[in-house]
Amino acid sequence: MVARRSNFPSRRPRLAGMSIPSPADEALVCSARGCRAVAVWALKWNNPRLHDADRRKTWLACAEHRGSLGDFLDARGFLRAVTPVPGSPTLDT
Repeated sequence: MVARRSNFPSRRPRLAGMSIPSPADEALVCSARGCRAVAVWALKWNNPRLHDADRRKTWLACAEHRGSLGDFLDARGFLRAVTPVPGSPTLDT
């Protein structure tokens, strides 16, 4: 049986005169559960049992959750670096 093309959603949005926001336009949000605050810190980490030594994953944190997320990763030996998110006020301090 051949699937009909009309059963599949279009790959391109068809919104005449409207712009679709790109991920770059949206504010970065804290990775803490339930937090919707703007992220100002990037916590770079990896699990050495699963990831290559040079691979880094990133959790984003607001000022309030930087400590708790960092402590969680550090207690497991996963935390590699904490850096300000580009464009955040933490770069000015």
